[in-house]
Parts: sequence; structure tokens; C-alpha cells
Amino acid sequence: MGTLLTILIIIASILLVLLVLMQNPKGGGLSTDFGSAQQLGGVKQTNDFIEKATWSLAGIIGILSIAMTLMYHEPSGVPTNDAAPQDTEQPAVPAGDVSE
Repeated sequence: MGTLLTILIIIASILLVLLVLMQNPKGGGLSTDFGSAQQLGGVKQTNDFIEKATWSLAGIIGILSIAMTLMYHEPSGVPTNDAAPQDTEQPAVPAGDVSE
């Protein structure tokens, strides 16, 4: 299950990078490539789609990251085998049995 979530996060991250690279920081972006679409209102729809897809992918990455964190999180109040206290006291030896 963890591997599947990791793969989904990687795919969503790559798609998010590609969408961000499609956008122009000055407001042009992918919509400037469609010159004839400006007359039909396609530019607004293209920008809306890219913006919604960007926010959706960012949300998906966030939700999947939280899900993975919760999946692998151990409750802090419950000791594990590694954190269990070790009994390091030596048994008491009677005073008469000490050999030198």
C-alpha cells in the first residue's frame, strides 16, 4: 500500500511540474499558443483548466502525503520492542561465594 501511494505521489508531482512549466509567469502561458481560440473564448477555458488542474494535483499530493504519514506513524505512548526497558541488573551474589 505504501509503494502504491509513493508511486501516485511521484506521478502527481511530475504532472504538477509539467503544468507549472506550461504556465507563463506574465499571464500568457499555454493560452497564447492558441491565437484563433481567443475569438471563441477558448483562452479563458484553457487557463481555468490549467489552474484547476494545478490546485487539484497539489491537493492530491498533500492528501497522499498525509495518508502516508498516518500509515507509518507509531503512537508515541506505546513502547515498541526496541524502546522496551532492558533488565540490566546483575543477580545478587552472597558475600561468602565471592572468589578472588
